[in-house]
Amino acid sequence: MIEKILDTTDKVLAIIIRRSFSKEGIEFFTPDDYSQQIGYMNRPEGYVIPPHRHNLVAREVSLTQEVLYIKSGKVRVDFYNNTQDYLKSTLLHAGDVILLADGGHGFEMIESSEMIEVKQGPYCGEMDKVRFEPIAKEKVILQ
Repeated sequence: MIEKILDTTDKVLAIIIRRSFSKEGIEFFTPDDYSQQIGYMNRPEGYVIPPHRHNLVAREVSLTQEVLYIKSGKVRVDFYNNTQDYLKSTLLHAGDVILLADGGHGFEMIESSEMIEVKQGPYCGEMDKVRFEPIAKEKVILQ
C-alpha cells in the first residue's frame, strides 16, 4: 500500500510505503525532479543486476528530503505545511518507510522504536532546519 500525504494545495508532503506493499519488478514512487529518490524492487532468485557505477554529476539540492525506515516500534508522524500549520498525523509501524518530501514534520514514539534515516548531506547544523512548537496531544488528528 502506498499513501501520499498532501497539504491543502495538493503539494506532496510525504510518501508512505507500508510494510504490506508488494509487487513484482521495480517501481519508483518519486518524480525524477525530487532530490531524494525512493523505489522498490522485488526480483526472483537468480535475477542479476549488472555491476555498475554512478557518474559524477553536479546536482543542486535546495530542500532536504529524508527517508525513514521504521525498523521496530510504532511512531506517530505529525504533518505541517510550510507555514507551520498542523494538518494531520498518521502512525508508522515496523517495516514501514516514509519519504518526507516537503513541509514540516514531528514525531512521537508511541512504542520504543528504532529508525534508520537517510537524507542528503552535508549536514549544515542549525542552518538546516527551523524548529517550532508541536501540536498539543489533545489536538492530534490521527488518520
